[in-house]
Amino acid sequence: MVSNPDTLPPSLTEQDALIAIMVAVSVSDESIKTSELVTIERIVNHLPVFAEYDSDRLKSTSQMVFDLMEEEDGLDALFGLVRDALPERLYETAYALACDVAAADGRLQETELRFLEETRYELNIDRLHGAAIERGARARHLTV
Repeated sequence: MVSNPDTLPPSLTEQDALIAIMVAVSVSDESIKTSELVTIERIVNHLPVFAEYDSDRLKSTSQMVFDLMEEEDGLDALFGLVRDALPERLYETAYALACDVAAADGRLQETELRFLEETRYELNIDRLHGAAIERGARARHLTV
């Protein structure tokens, strides 16, 4: 499944799964933008869900995502790992974080939109809740 199993964390924590979703949306357009990296860093440094997170795991979790995205069925594997690590109560949190990262550069590429759509489906995010989360991300990232 993954090219280099040495890059996998021993097991994904809930925070690792949230990181993986954010990194995946960032690389979904095959270009990691500085604004997206800054957004991920800001989120990890400030949100309560990451209060106990060992930031040393960030690199290995990111590498795992990069490796999975190179595989034919890597996206399916990623969503499987995320669902296994996250309790259902954090599915909307994962989607909200993905939306924030996708919106960080002020525009959404078609590949990012498809990734968000797939994330909504894989995490069983209700359409109305998904729209509200998306609207919130849009509002937070508007420029004057």
